[in-house]
Amino acid sequence: MKGGWLILLALLVMPAKAEEDIIQGLVVDNTITRFGHDFYRHFTARLTDTTQMDFNLVVLERPSARWGSLVWVEYERRVLYRQFLQPNNNQLMDAATAAADIVVENIARRRLEDLLQDNFDMERDEL
Repeated sequence: MKGGWLILLALLVMPAKAEEDIIQGLVVDNTITRFGHDFYRHFTARLTDTTQMDFNLVVLERPSARWGSLVWVEYERRVLYRQFLQPNNNQLMDAATAAADIVVENIARRRLEDLLQDNFDMERDEL
């Protein structure tokens, strides 16, 4: 029991983690179909080959019998890429590669906009 109190005391005394200590480089797969998983696999392969992965993304999919699959990528709850893809698409790898390049470009643009935005008197959730 004495050891438990020491651990609790150590946790209370430790300073809060800095924003830089947050886990980064995650790409969450919220796709449903095999086609969506293949898109995710090609997308993440392109990202890991071309970037440092200092951000987190979510890849989502909504399949449709009529239109194919709607695939979109979110960064900080903002949609950066959205496109309908046909399940018989032979160009899946090219589409995933292009999507990764678009997402990286949009993340760079968002970060630049955040740096240039004058919000010193407002918290993030107030914007």
